[in-house]
Amino acid sequence: MKFTINLLLALVVVGSSNILLAQERFASGLSPEFHKSRRDALREKMPANSVAVLFNAPIRNRANDTDYEYHPDPNFYYLTGWKEPHAVLLIYKEAQNDANGTYDEVLYVRQRNAYDEMWNGKRAGLEGAQKSGFERVVSRNAFASDAHQFDRFETVLIFDFDTDIKDFKNDPNDLFDLQASLKEKINYPKNFNATQYRLYQKIRQSTPENAEQLKREIIFYTQRDEALAADPLIAAFLTAMEPDTFNELRQKSAFSLRTTNFDISLLGGLMADLREIKTPEEVALIRKAVAISSQGQIEVMKAMHPNMSEREIQGIHQYIYKRYGAAHEGYPSIVGAGANGCVLHYITNDLKEVKNQLVLMDLGAEYQGYTADVTRTVPAKGRFTDPQKALYKIVYDAQEAGIAAAQIGASFADIATACRNVVAKGLVDLGLIQNEKDVRKYLPHGVAHHIGLDVHDPGNYALLEENMIITVEPGIYVPEGSDCDSKWWNIGIRIEDDILISKQGPINLSAAAPRAWEQIEALMQETSPLDQFQLPEIN
Repeated sequence: MKFTINLLLALVVVGSSNILLAQERFASGLSPEFHKSRRDALREKMPANSVAVLFNAPIRNRANDTDYEYHPDPNFYYLTGWKEPHAVLLIYKEAQNDANGTYDEVLYVRQRNAYDEMWNGKRAGLEGAQKSGFERVVSRNAFASDAHQFDRFETVLIFDFDTDIKDFKNDPNDLFDLQASLKEKINYPKNFNATQYRLYQKIRQSTPENAEQLKREIIFYTQRDEALAADPLIAAFLTAMEPDTFNELRQKSAFSLRTTNFDISLLGGLMADLREIKTPEEVALIRKAVAISSQGQIEVMKAMHPNMSEREIQGIHQYIYKRYGAAHEGYPSIVGAGANGCVLHYITNDLKEVKNQLVLMDLGAEYQGYTADVTRTVPAKGRFTDPQKALYKIVYDAQEAGIAAAQIGASFADIATACRNVVAKGLVDLGLIQNEKDVRKYLPHGVAHHIGLDVHDPGNYALLEENMIITVEPGIYVPEGSDCDSKWWNIGIRIEDDILISKQGPINLSAAAPRAWEQIEALMQETSPLDQFQLPEIN
C-alpha cells in the first residue's frame, strides 16, 4: 500500500523555496506590549464607570479521565497572552485605589503546584504572569474573597457563561467556582435566558422606526425557542401597533432589567471592534499561517492519487503544518471527495478511496494562535473532466470578482453580490437553473468572513477597512438527485483565499497555492517527494 507521509525524506525536501529556518519555526508569538495595548484599547472603548470581567476557557473533557489539549479563550489570549486555565481578568474603565495603591486591571491566575506540574507540565504562576506585563497579579484563590463591590459600577461587562464547565471537586477555586462567585456578586439569575435578555434590551432601546425590523428578528428566535414565544412581553411587542404601546413595552422591559447591572452584549461588540482590524504583529502571524497552509495545498496536489483516502490527504496537510511549526489546525479539517464535497461542514474524512472524483480541501494551519482558512478543489486523477471544469471555471471567475470587490469602503454585501452574480449567470448558461434568483440552490452559504484568532473571527461586518483580513470563498455544490442533468451530480467546488484589505487594493495572502484549473493540473503532474515512500501492509 502506498503511504503518503514520508516522515524522514520530507524533512529535507518538502517546502521547496518557502521553507522556514528551523530556528524560526517556534517563534514566541506576540509581545506583552501587544497584549497591554489591546487592554488599553478596550478600556478606551468601555463606558464610564464600568468593569469588564473575562474568564479563560474551560478544560474540555474528551472522555473518562482524558481531556483535550488546552486551548485558551481567544478574547482572553488577545488581551493577556495567558495560556493557562482557571484565570480571571478584570479591566476597569477608571483607575481604582486600595491599600496597595492604584490599579486599572487585575489578573487572577493559578499558583505553582509541584505535584500537578510533575504530571501536567510547568505552570507559569504569579511570577510568570507578572512577566507578562501585569502589575497587579493575584492568586485565583483570592477572587471569591476580594471585595470587588460590583454593585457600585454602572455596568459590569461580561460574556454569558458557558454551561458545560467541569466542576473539579478537589479544586475549590477552579473555573466553575470562580464563575459561581461572580454570578453571586452580580445577582445573576439562576434561570437566566440570554436570548430573552438581549431581546428585552433591544425592546427597551427600540423606536417606532425600527420596530418592524426588530419584530422580524424576534420572530426568528421565537420560532426556535418555545419559551421565548410564550413570553408575555415579547408576544405583546410582536403585536404592538400604537406608539403608546411601544412606550409601555419599553418601560416594562427596562423595569424587568432593573435588578441587574451586568451586560452580556456590549463586550462582544467592543471586542469585535478591536479584533476585526489587525495590527502589524497580527498580520505577520496570519501571513505565516497562510503561507504554511498554502504549502500544504501545494504538496498535497503533487502527492494526490485516486487510491488515497480522505484521511491520508488530511494527514499530509497536517504534517506539513507541524513541519513548519504550526502546532494545530485552526478548525476541524474538511476533506471531501465527490458527494462529500457537497456537505458544507463535512469533517468525518473517512472515505477510503477518493477515486476519480473532485476533492474539496478546506484546511487552515494555526500558527501562534492565528489561523488561516484556505480551500482548494482538485481532481484526484490530476485532470478535470469537462463537467467539473465547466463548474470550476464559474467558481474561479466568481472568486476573481469577489476579490476585486474587496476594497476599502466596500461592504461584505458587495463581495457577496459580485460572487453570486457570476455564479447565477454561469448556472443559467449551463442549464442548472432557469432563473438567476435560484442561485442559492447551489450556493447556499456566505462568501466572506474575518479570520484571526478564530477561523470566523469577531467583526461588526460594516464596511471594509485597512488591515482587515477576510476570506473570499464562493462555491457550487450539486448533490446527487438535484433537479438538473445527472452529469453535474456529486460535484462540490469551493475556492477560498485569505485577503488582506489594503490601500493598494486586496492582497491575496494565499496566492502561492494554485487556483486556476490549468495551474492545478500542471502542478499535479509534478513529482512529489512522498511518492516513493512505502510501508508494509498491516492486516
